[in-house]
Amino acid sequence: MTPSYDVVIIGSGAGGAPIANTLVRSAKGISVLILEKGPLWRPQSTDRLSDFKRDELFATGPEKRINIPGVSNVGGSYYASHVEPDLNDEPHIYREQEGRDRATLEGYTAQVVGGGTQLYGGVSLRYSPLDFKLRSFNEARSDLAADPDGDIRREARDWPITYDDLEPYYCMAEKLVGISGTSANQGKRFSEDNYQPPREPNGISSYVERGLEALKLPHYRTPLAVITQDHAPSGRTAGDPKTGFVNRYGDPLGLKSNTWVSLLRPVSAQPNFELRCNCTVTHLQSTGSKVTRVAFLDEGGQPASVEARYVVVACSAIESVRLLKLSARLSGEFDDRLRPVMASGARKDLLGRYFLTHCFGGAETIMPEMFDKSLSVDSDWATDACAMPEFLRSHGLWAGGAIYNNTSAHALPISLLRTYGNMDIDTIWKGFVEDTGLKGDALVDYFDKTFGRQLSVSFMANQVPLPSNRIELHPSIVDKWNRPAAFILKDWHAHDRYLMDVLAKQCSTILAWGGDPVNGSYPVQGYGGVYSAENGLIRIANHILGGARFGDRADDSVLDRNCRVWEFDNLFVTDGSFMPTSGGANPTLTIQANAFRVGTHLESIL
Repeated sequence: MTPSYDVVIIGSGAGGAPIANTLVRSAKGISVLILEKGPLWRPQSTDRLSDFKRDELFATGPEKRINIPGVSNVGGSYYASHVEPDLNDEPHIYREQEGRDRATLEGYTAQVVGGGTQLYGGVSLRYSPLDFKLRSFNEARSDLAADPDGDIRREARDWPITYDDLEPYYCMAEKLVGISGTSANQGKRFSEDNYQPPREPNGISSYVERGLEALKLPHYRTPLAVITQDHAPSGRTAGDPKTGFVNRYGDPLGLKSNTWVSLLRPVSAQPNFELRCNCTVTHLQSTGSKVTRVAFLDEGGQPASVEARYVVVACSAIESVRLLKLSARLSGEFDDRLRPVMASGARKDLLGRYFLTHCFGGAETIMPEMFDKSLSVDSDWATDACAMPEFLRSHGLWAGGAIYNNTSAHALPISLLRTYGNMDIDTIWKGFVEDTGLKGDALVDYFDKTFGRQLSVSFMANQVPLPSNRIELHPSIVDKWNRPAAFILKDWHAHDRYLMDVLAKQCSTILAWGGDPVNGSYPVQGYGGVYSAENGLIRIANHILGGARFGDRADDSVLDRNCRVWEFDNLFVTDGSFMPTSGGANPTLTIQANAFRVGTHLESIL
């Protein structure tokens, strides 16, 4: 192993891989090392089978029991796959509404090369231009609903960059990553259209299309990180992703555009690039304003370290914040640079604050016809109608979101049972276990009425940023390396709940008109926002954002506009933690676009 690199990147997902791809391809001969906590799982090729074993049958692994002292769910069952940490070894802890601490796997994306892009649904929407300027949009408004204390006007922030600043990098990401979809009818400006054509929509999605048309809502084919044609930048050959779990689970075919197949594998043979897997970074060391060394546990669990001119942290927001806080705990100088003294004499203590996820939820019902949903990918139709200023003003909303249908949910019978009644990854099989009547004829009847007929429409929308929503180090619970676990303190603002109610009703209306395009009266089984779920406080959807927001002022942000930690010359954070607002869509494409932007900046200064 080379003892020193120009750039060390911690994490190989959406926030790290675009930077590596940019720098390795540079003519400057920049040396790059990626340290990845998980293994490398490769898709199949002409001479080998896929490493990836996660599919519908093995998605959750065997049942285990929580044995973490001091948590309220000790003794409870949980399920973990081979690309997620064991909950007993590496818990995330959150504070329940009753004030008790609970262990969860929520907030972990896959620990594998490619990170969450290996397992996500692939929905790759751009944020709307309004998502970048929510402070400006709201600062003079007097019509906001459910904000009695003025939190929105006080806490909303414009991004230090605009949609137009990021738009060329959206184009770059869509071209290099490999996205299929359509740009027509999107509420955003496209300077280039690099989409591959989408697959034919699944038959069940026609109900959503009819609902959108009946309501006169502009709609388009949902951009998905799944290739439908040969993809020259990554050297991939197109195939036919016939099953929905190709992009909901680890894809053994390489058709889903995770960051390994799209961005890292194409540069993996370059002499200036090294990828080390199964390495756990423990802390960063610094001298003055420079991070000088990255300390980690190597593949054999032995302490090791490497020097770097520049360090990029991209572990996914919760773990990135935790890594910086652990580093600060070991070094007072590091801590001082994360919490510098302001002109008032007080220390700025923003790291971990303004933690964000998304307001999300939707509606679902049973349609009259049965369809083979295994022939679908993740989503067919989307609309930006609920992100437009006129919609927001008419409903007193501070921000909006995207709506799209979930085509491939419950594509196979076992997934229908596995997720029946579940709330999150910790409660797999929950409903099936607790509904003791679901057996024999009742089980057959459940399949007859549900399988191939269930259809849902979901939304992703901005959450109000609050300093009280934060990531800390837990005072007593530690991981298997005796390091404090991440402690998630999070609640929903009253406006978040109102926003979820409004958008959930909109999703319900789309289904009602889709099933009955004449009167809009088709029965909808249920709709709502995630805040009302049993574990609503911790529902994250693996959209881990905020906690180290970027900005133009050192007293109001952790990072500058190029995602550099203000008081360090060479430390950058590029996963979703940089976001000052969560955006009105799934975040992966925006994280990738911003990482390409930061990578271009790093190339210019190296």
